[in-house]
Amino acid sequence: MARPIRVPYLVWATGEYGSTNLGRGSATVALRLARKLLRDGYMDVRVCTPRGRVLQADELGELEPEESDMAKGQQRSNREAKKPKKDKAKVIAAAPSRKEAAWQPDFGPAKKK
Repeated sequence: MARPIRVPYLVWATGEYGSTNLGRGSATVALRLARKLLRDGYMDVRVCTPRGRVLQADELGELEPEESDMAKGQQRSNREAKKPKKDKAKVIAAAPSRKEAAWQPDFGPAKKK
């Protein structure tokens, strides 16, 4: 048995030869379809949202997504900011060691040839 597909936005329209019911997956696509139906001469165009609200033709502007002035990477998120990392002292390999000279064993006098 085929599983029914759930579409969150339903678009109804009444035309010259009858009515049509179409489902769409997103608000922008449903809005585009509703405006196209209005241009094609359909009357009584309505859009039902996922929460069950029915929007008439003059209320379709409420479906438009809010545009922000900032790019997506510049928008602030609601995540908590991370703590800054503790600064580590950098060790320079060319610098002489600051440790005091430790005792080293004496292997006796070296033989010369």
